[in-house]
Amino acid sequence: MSKYVIAAEELAARLGEPGLVVADCRFVLGQPDAGRAAYEEAHIPGAVYLDLERDLSAPVGEHGGRHPLPALDALAAALGRAGIGAGSTVVAYDDQGGAMASRLWWLLRYAGHDAVRVLDGGFAGWQRAGCAVSAETPSVAPATFLPSPRPELLVGVDRVREVVAAKAAGAAEAASTSAASASSDADHAAAAAVTLIDSRDSARYRGEVEPIDRKAGHIPGAINRPFGESRDADGKWKPATTQRERFADLATLGEVIVYCGSGVTATPNVMALLEAGFTDVKLYAGSWSDWISYEGNAISTGNEE
Repeated sequence: MSKYVIAAEELAARLGEPGLVVADCRFVLGQPDAGRAAYEEAHIPGAVYLDLERDLSAPVGEHGGRHPLPALDALAAALGRAGIGAGSTVVAYDDQGGAMASRLWWLLRYAGHDAVRVLDGGFAGWQRAGCAVSAETPSVAPATFLPSPRPELLVGVDRVREVVAAKAAGAAEAASTSAASASSDADHAAAAAVTLIDSRDSARYRGEVEPIDRKAGHIPGAINRPFGESRDADGKWKPATTQRERFADLATLGEVIVYCGSGVTATPNVMALLEAGFTDVKLYAGSWSDWISYEGNAISTGNEE
């Protein structure tokens, strides 16, 4: 079993354990109240609800995408209200292929908290396993969450622009420059070597359809690895060997930047890359919806592999 996920049977045996916080992260894009309604109807006993847009995102602005990262103080307050503190072990779940739960997983790790796992198979898997559910809203003792941010896990639009420009210029340009500019050439070559992964469905990546954002296509130079491929047909997390096969053509030691539509469905791919042995994996949190908010940013369509 992955160190990032937990089986329903293991979680069921640990319910009520001191310090364990189970977080229901179900959320349906375009139906902002659906996740809360589903939670109120039935959830894992003792679970608290964390809303993608109210708790795990900042308000939408001109830039930053459809689900901007929350400010660390706002995130800390939301986590504290949910009873998550320094000594907490968190298990997150959803029913959206792990995307919303992985968003919480990533945010906690970004904020310096590693004791977090995602429920394998989500809420549907929990029910298939015959585990108990409840409609009772638990009484939560507030906690204090003190972030210790890890900025190295995150990139913004400027870094992505550097990568796109370097890839467009090509490695040959860096090799032909003078020794006087060797330092900048090294930076250029390093940026060109970065792997940029688009985690959306292939049709959206190619620009054939765009059901959410106002422009179709992908960031130039990006390859496509749909996030849903990290799980099997039953919604279970694929083993590390299979995750390595998904990314077998990529250099495990190189920098990898992952994005999606708004920084949510990219996070399962971040998990999968780490599972596969990659060591320098970063999230472009604003993702496609941020990229297209700048009129000067280039757009590509079709395949790049």
